[in-house]
Amino acid sequence: MNKSNSIMRLALLQLKGSKDKTANVQNAISKIEAAVKEHKPRLITLPECFNCPYGTKYFREYSERIPDGYTSQQLSGIAKKHNIYIIGGTIPELGENDAIYNTCTVWDPSGQLIGKHRKMHLFDIDVKGGVRFKESETLSSGDDFCVINIDGRKIGVGICYDIRFEEMARLYRNEGCEMIVYPAAFNMTTGPLHWELLQRSRANDNQLFVVTTSPARDTSADYVAYGHSMIVDPWAKVLKSAGVDEETLVADVDFSLVEQVRQQIPIFTQRRLDLYGTQRRAK
Repeated sequence: MNKSNSIMRLALLQLKGSKDKTANVQNAISKIEAAVKEHKPRLITLPECFNCPYGTKYFREYSERIPDGYTSQQLSGIAKKHNIYIIGGTIPELGENDAIYNTCTVWDPSGQLIGKHRKMHLFDIDVKGGVRFKESETLSSGDDFCVINIDGRKIGVGICYDIRFEEMARLYRNEGCEMIVYPAAFNMTTGPLHWELLQRSRANDNQLFVVTTSPARDTSADYVAYGHSMIVDPWAKVLKSAGVDEETLVADVDFSLVEQVRQQIPIFTQRRLDLYGTQRRAK
């Protein structure tokens, strides 16, 4: 895709994980190979924690350096091999001072790391009769926004729980983003209630595409992911939605729709910035 062409082919890989890191990564590589061969996407996205089980007791054990670790090197190689962009889901990153982050990497067609987003908002919840989880037991939170440019289109990156914070999405909109990609693993309590609602809300609020890539559902896992990876357009319409099993979701995203919606419903220029401050940029 180039600037004169508003269409970008996108492939979301909803993958089932295990406790075998190498097997998880090679499954992702195999699915990338198959998607490229069959669909020829420009951009491929992977799920949150696609190389390890999702759980605080696993994060340090499975953590690795970026970009020198095994998972990063595999994603770099496959991006270069097929001349594609990859938003590499998330992996536990071993960072500075021995801190662990839930981190998304972005790879360009030359295999270079062009973006890295560390999850800003840690998933610390306790729903009575539902799910209790506390990422902060082992993870540190990131402080930096991640905006990437693919063929003249700005795309923001968030991770799972980040989607609940509309301020973050607004800063990406202020930065000129036309899409936000969230690798995410909602659970069986919050998924049925909020998964689609939050995506359509962020898309509607900011008049952009919202893309989420979830792990496939594994009812035998410690943490059961909801699944239903999804693409939502700037009208807040669900373009594509996966089921619960392993699946490759493909769509031709038309970025001209972003400008159409923003012109027809010009909320961005109608904001009362004299009364409330939402003009900050994602720096």
